[in-house]
Amino acid sequence: MLSPKVLVPFMLTGTIWGSTWFVITGQIDGVPAAWSVFYRFLLATPALFLLAVVMGNRLRLGRPEHLLALGVGIAQFSGNFLFVYHAEAHITSGIVAVMFALLMVPNAVFARVFIGEKVQGGFIGGSLVAIAGVAMLLLHEWRAAPLDGNVGLGIALAIGGMLAASIANVVQANPTGRAVPMVSLLAWAMLYGTIFDLGFALLTAGPPAVPSGWQFWAGTAYLAIIGSVVTFPLHYNLVRQIGAGKTAYNGIVTVCVAMLLSTLFEGYRWNMLTASGAALALLGMALALRARRVKAVQVQQSGALRR
Repeated sequence: MLSPKVLVPFMLTGTIWGSTWFVITGQIDGVPAAWSVFYRFLLATPALFLLAVVMGNRLRLGRPEHLLALGVGIAQFSGNFLFVYHAEAHITSGIVAVMFALLMVPNAVFARVFIGEKVQGGFIGGSLVAIAGVAMLLLHEWRAAPLDGNVGLGIALAIGGMLAASIANVVQANPTGRAVPMVSLLAWAMLYGTIFDLGFALLTAGPPAVPSGWQFWAGTAYLAIIGSVVTFPLHYNLVRQIGAGKTAYNGIVTVCVAMLLSTLFEGYRWNMLTASGAALALLGMALALRARRVKAVQVQQSGALRR
């Protein structure tokens, strides 16, 4: 039985991250996705540096640590988010969230290849069940898409984002990354990612698009402060208290919230195929996470990769 000190942040992080998938849809309505990503992290970066100072974390990094932060920033706060924002222009936010729930799979593969972390048979079996469930959901998306829809492109972009996030997760797990306070590493990584986002936006979307509606900026503030800054300390405190494996179960809460919001506000329609797919995906996630109880290497299943 989880104590309130654990249960409250556990549910809060899962709920917040579940909501961010839907909030993103309002950020790409009439605004180039690249500029939306840049505005989000332009606001979040100084807040994260301030948080590191408040927590008493060192901000000074050595050359290898800066290079690591650069790699994490480009993969996590540029590639990952740029892929996701563009993906949500083609498929519903709930489906993208479900796909990202499979992040544990490339995490495990990359961790095995690069840092020698073992993968258990039960994890593989659970992952296959989850993949089958997600495939059923994607089949429904494909069937329901208009004739000129780009569901395939949306799926490809979501996979690209998932792989970028996984690379960032594994890269930060090396000895250099573990020697840096997590919030400090994320702050520098976010700064480098924001600079890259600015360059990408200028090259691909032209001059800055500055929305005048308060709804856009309210959504940006929510994603930057609540979805990107507030949740990280809560998450990593949970990792310290109950371990990364158990903390990863809040990914199930995230998926449930994301699919609920997609149903209420994006017109997502359920049928036997989608209900069965969602059930299989959640069951597979639970089985895979339950099996993933090997020696803890700091490859987080649900942290720097949230929206």
